Amino acid sequence: MRTAVLLEPSEFELQDRPRPSPGPDDVLVNIRDVGICGSDVHYYEHGRIGNYVVEDPLVLGHESAGEVVEVGDNVDGFEPGDRVALEPGVPCRRCPHCKRGDYHLCESVTFMATPPHDGAFTEYVAWPADFAYELPDDVSTTEGALCEPLSVGIHACRRGDVGTGDTVLVAGAGPIGLVTMEAARAAGATDVIVTDVVAEKVDFARERGADLAVDVTETNLETAVDEYTDGVGADVVVEASGAEPSIRSTVDVVRRGGTVVLVGLGDQAEIPFDVLEVIDNEIDVHGSFRYKNTYDVAVDLLTDGVVDVEGLVDFESPLEDVDDAFQRAMEPGIVKGMIILSE
Repeated sequence: MRTAVLLEPSEFELQDRPRPSPGPDDVLVNIRDVGICGSDVHYYEHGRIGNYVVEDPLVLGHESAGEVVEVGDNVDGFEPGDRVALEPGVPCRRCPHCKRGDYHLCESVTFMATPPHDGAFTEYVAWPADFAYELPDDVSTTEGALCEPLSVGIHACRRGDVGTGDTVLVAGAGPIGLVTMEAARAAGATDVIVTDVVAEKVDFARERGADLAVDVTETNLETAVDEYTDGVGADVVVEASGAEPSIRSTVDVVRRGGTVVLVGLGDQAEIPFDVLEVIDNEIDVHGSFRYKNTYDVAVDLLTDGVVDVEGLVDFESPLEDVDDAFQRAMEPGIVKGMIILSE
């Protein structure tokens, strides 16, 4: 089967690998669509993300969907021909985190495209059926693949307890920021402010329904938020860019008693933060790591037409052009690229 393998930074090799066989609890999926995530690009550029280092050849891609072609002996509920989205993290199910329901925090998780675990830039993947989600006829496999970033947005909004009538500020108009905007709307937010440093992305956020889109290279964000909220501030701020100035500014634009959710991964682990502001204004600050129990919700939102993820896709490339696709994905104005393996 055709497989794109990252040999070292900025070097893919197309290899012919044996097709896997499903285990008794697995489904074998013919992968159709895989999104190019920012983490994929980071591994491609730098060969590492924090402590996760690409030491051996690695198959990238964790936003995936396709068609079931074979099921394991113990699998009920799936049959060949079903189209599915694959949740890329499989936890151990035995540790304290898993047992209390926080399976996304499992320290023994097998997560696609995170060293040393291979991802989905390949024609076939055998994956536990418990982490496959059937797609209705009116949900495409492109949408199914993008259930993964949508799940990040859903989980971030849950961490921020976004509710009816809230004003939510989303910092960063990349894929995660834009799907967080959609998830916030679905959760009941009536006003969504989106920021970025790239003018094209600011315009795109406005086109997709942001009530206020702010280019922070041209406009003082605190002033813009004060004017929009009559000096109150945002109820919830979701930081999805990872940029140091953006992270530091979260406490300046959230209301007293509001909530800050940190999603974006910065280049630095330690960033100055005004603790006195957090204490004096009783601001809740939450980290948001991946997601849990979101895929069913994501599929339902897509089925009901509540969110639009296909509209985020700037381009599609075949697996053979994976190097060119990654070069294009690094362009500042690009939101989302997809690798297409089969129709």
